[in-house]
Amino acid sequence: MIRYLGLRVLQAIAVLWATFTVSFAVLFLLPSDPVSIAVDSASTGTTVDAAAVAELQARYGLDQPVWVQYWNSLSHAVRGDFGYSIATGQSVTEAIGNAVPSTLALASAALVLAVVFGAGVAFLATYTRVHWVRNLLFSLPPLGVAVPTFWVGLILLQLFSFRLNAFPAFGDQGIATLVLPAVTLALPTGAVIAQVLAASLQTTWRQPFIEAARAKGASRRQIQTRHALRLSSIPAFTIAGVLVGNLLAGSVVVETVFSRAGVGRLTQTSVMAQDIPVVQGIVVLSSLVYVLVNLAVDLLYPLIDPRIVEGRRSSEGSDTVANVEEKVHV
Repeated sequence: MIRYLGLRVLQAIAVLWATFTVSFAVLFLLPSDPVSIAVDSASTGTTVDAAAVAELQARYGLDQPVWVQYWNSLSHAVRGDFGYSIATGQSVTEAIGNAVPSTLALASAALVLAVVFGAGVAFLATYTRVHWVRNLLFSLPPLGVAVPTFWVGLILLQLFSFRLNAFPAFGDQGIATLVLPAVTLALPTGAVIAQVLAASLQTTWRQPFIEAARAKGASRRQIQTRHALRLSSIPAFTIAGVLVGNLLAGSVVVETVFSRAGVGRLTQTSVMAQDIPVVQGIVVLSSLVYVLVNLAVDLLYPLIDPRIVEGRRSSEGSDTVANVEEKVHV
């Protein structure tokens, strides 16, 4: 178990380093200069002194060779110091810290809704014997994956905010402002959960031990809840890290549509301003969340099925990580 955990931690460190390096390279290769963009945005039509621009570039280390910039950025990032925003002068840590609570509330609410929606659809679709209901439920996940997030947000705004006046259209103050953004963000994530879990449940229902449970007199509900659901949930746990990444990526669109202040909105404005320190801080934060979630999922595997770590995992009702992506497209 210690070796298993050690390998996962080393993989997590490698992912964080690779993410930081790739983001630095992409931002460095952009043709425009972030200091010039910030100066042009702040100017009021007056001519900006070239010496002042050069001074700002020197202050942020942008006049140094690329390898020096990379080493300085990496060494400071390891200590949790991402410097100061080029656009606003605010500390990157403070800027991200101010944006995290709003995005965390949105992502948490969306994840809860996604799990409830996805697990409910998958459970009912494989449990019911009414064919038209079964076919309808199985058609919902592909539709949820295919529909663009921004389109869903605009439809919800038009229907529930502008016509019915049920929820506020914009802002991030109060629970009411969280409902529509959370639903918008939860739909595609819940659809993926439903696809993976439904496919796994279908496979589990064809296993011999299900027939044995039937022969012992177990009801369909008992088989679904006590036997099939636990083993079938492993692929859903496997894809949890990807789903967290989808929530973080989707927050950029959702927070823009609903005018919410959060990490997604901060990402959008920082990318447009080419604010390198802020973008790198957000990228590293997102990677850290992704890595921690995947590490937590890896540690939960032995609790669901101890044979995974021992290398003796049976094929009864269970699926390997390799066929999770295939299930998403079922």
